[in-house]
Amino acid sequence: MEVVGKIIQVLPAQEGVGRNGNPWKVQPYVLETLDQYPRKVHFEVFGEDRIKQNPCDIDQLVTVSFDIESREFNGRWYTSIRAWKIQQGDMTQQAAAAPAAAPVAQPVAAPQPAAAPVEQAPVDPFDASAGDGTSDLPF
Repeated sequence: MEVVGKIIQVLPAQEGVGRNGNPWKVQPYVLETLDQYPRKVHFEVFGEDRIKQNPCDIDQLVTVSFDIESREFNGRWYTSIRAWKIQQGDMTQQAAAAPAAAPVAQPVAAPQPAAAPVEQAPVDPFDASAGDGTSDLPF
């Protein structure tokens, strides 16, 4: 999934050591969408290598590709939005504005001679039999 918006907060990074002894690091951000009614979205970048690959600053326009994950702990559910790619700017508009592929040349057909015009007899406006029957006249 993707969301486009402006980074409005860079929250303090969190780090620790997992059960297996491996260190971990999470960088949280808050983004505000560009919709008519803007929404705030809290998301995280997990892993020190991804944090280095996807730096963000306040007031920066970004397109965030993310996964949503929910987990249960002690009978309560928690949902997180984990970004896996952050691109600078609005990639959805840039993709739409990209030039289309050059059209393939089509062979041109030889011009055909124009057909002779068909002459129609003039229609008498007072002749009821010449009409199409949609007249609102009573006769």
